[in-house]
Amino acid sequence: MKTIAIGLMSGTSLDGLDICLAEFEKTDKWHFQILKAETLPYSTDWENKLRNSIHLSVTDLLELHSDYGFYLGQETKKFIEKHQLENIDLIASHGHTVFHQPQRKFTLQIGDGRAIKMETAIPVFYDFRSQDVLMKGNGAPLVPIGDKLLFAQYDACLNLGGFSNISLTSENKRIAFDIAPVNIVLNNLAQQLNESFDKNGDLARKGKINEILLDELNSLDFYQKSHPKSLGVEWCHQHIFPKLEGIAPVEALATFTEHIAQQISKVINKNGIKDILVTGGGAYNTFLIEKIKEKTESEVIIPEKEIIEYKEALIFAFMGVLKMNNEINVLSSATGSIADHCSGTIA
Repeated sequence: MKTIAIGLMSGTSLDGLDICLAEFEKTDKWHFQILKAETLPYSTDWENKLRNSIHLSVTDLLELHSDYGFYLGQETKKFIEKHQLENIDLIASHGHTVFHQPQRKFTLQIGDGRAIKMETAIPVFYDFRSQDVLMKGNGAPLVPIGDKLLFAQYDACLNLGGFSNISLTSENKRIAFDIAPVNIVLNNLAQQLNESFDKNGDLARKGKINEILLDELNSLDFYQKSHPKSLGVEWCHQHIFPKLEGIAPVEALATFTEHIAQQISKVINKNGIKDILVTGGGAYNTFLIEKIKEKTESEVIIPEKEIIEYKEALIFAFMGVLKMNNEINVLSSATGSIADHCSGTIA
């Protein structure tokens, strides 16, 4: 039976809301087709609200949780009307991550799914991470279930978004973990040079690598830990941004791009990965991709634009489909939780 689902994704890099309409069907295995997809850039007002959400009082954060839910619902409704869509079975929303501290047993993605349901009158699945955190997992990464069931033809899948994360099969289990910050740091540095992001890595290409800074970055404890492990914005504020203060942005961009490439290549080489599918906004950073190719013998595959930009939104739609069918949609081998489970709240 075919299921039509919409996936909503807002990444830590705040480049906008990804909306992906896809059709899923299970025969001997799962098949998918992206039918429509677009990114709706945030207004300056919404970008500021989401960027500053980490500093809000409890009451203001609760208000934003509701407001953002209605915003998501309204934007989804416009998307449906614009494309004259019918017979949508469900909406699955990632929400926008404000806090992610699994070691303290909480993670928060704002955007109340009940508000999305009120705006669209379509069943909504949301809050996919909290249950995993309560089950002693990292609440991340969640995308490996989609990598396993929709993209099994590749040795590994690498996403270059706000953070880089990888998913691969090891000893017959799908493992996954965050590798390093990417656009959450690179965009911040580019903005100091009045660019919203470092297009093609052109700014980093002009800079000189600061070897002392590079050593400091590579020496951070996170990189010495084994998986499962995940990163959050708070970690960058604590461990990355203070190290970049006082360093010229172009130099910092060159150094941090080298740092990302070294950390990713180390993981690829250690796991003997033959081919790797690369998605997320960082796939367009040609300088970063060149550096990864230089440091590894793996075949680096950059897919079509739809998969680069909407793979995460696609997989959250898929997680909603699995939840609707009461099937496992979170892998404990990826998150470190006590068991595989079926996660998400239904509105």
